[in-house]
Amino acid sequence: MALNRKNALFAGSDGGGVHWATVASLIETCKLNGVDPYAYLADVITRIVAGHPQSQLDDLLP
Repeated sequence: MALNRKNALFAGSDGGGVHWATVASLIETCKLNGVDPYAYLADVITRIVAGHPQSQLDDLLP
């Protein structure tokens, strides 16, 4: 992900860079596991908003 290094420079802050790296890591993990990143993130966000318990976060991994 050499392109990510250039894009992360424009994150706005150190915290923004960390968050960008987290999202980029999730997207690449989805791709490596043959999961559609958009569908995965939409599903996870929907589950979190619906009240998915924090004790079962492993269920949300791609």
